Amino acid sequence: MIRHLVLFKLNDGVGHDEPRVRDGVRAFQELPGRISDVRSWEFARNVTDRPIAYDYAINCTVDDQQALVRYLEHPAHQAGVAQWQAFATWVIADYEI
Repeated sequence: MIRHLVLFKLNDGVGHDEPRVRDGVRAFQELPGRISDVRSWEFARNVTDRPIAYDYAINCTVDDQQALVRYLEHPAHQAGVAQWQAFATWVIADYEI
C-alpha cells in the first residue's frame, strides 16, 4: 500500500473563498469517485492559521506503485492539478505503509 500526502499553500493574495479555489477544492473532492485506484481519501482545509501552516491537505492510499502512477496520470487528477497550479504550490510525500 502507498500513502500519498500532499500539502497545498495558496499563493500570496489568494483567498479561500475565490471561485477558482472553490472550483479546485471541488475538483479534488470528486477524485475518489472518479479514480478507482483510490482506496482511502481525505481532503480538507487546514483548521490552524500558523505562519508555517499549509492551507489544504490530501491524505490518500492506493494499492501499489502502479496504482499511484495510474492515479497521478488519470485525466481527472491532471485536470485538478492544472487548476491548482494557477493559485497554489504544494509539497508531496509518497511512501509504503
